[in-house]
Amino acid sequence: MAIAVDIDVMLAKRKMSVGELADRIGITPANLAVLKNGRAKAVRFATLAALCEVLECQPGDLLRWEAEEAAGG
Repeated sequence: MAIAVDIDVMLAKRKMSVGELADRIGITPANLAVLKNGRAKAVRFATLAALCEVLECQPGDLLRWEAEEAAGG
């Protein structure tokens, strides 16, 4: 995937658990895990804004673009 998710990095910096973050932003721990592990196909701006508010960060601290490796290269 070309978009990498660094929620785990921000959780470590804030010394916060996945469960606590899920409670504070109002989503289930399972849905947060899908997002955190890069398996989500989309993220709502409201969810991204809540993540940024609770983690006191910018969207770029949570998401970054990575070039995909060339197939067979």
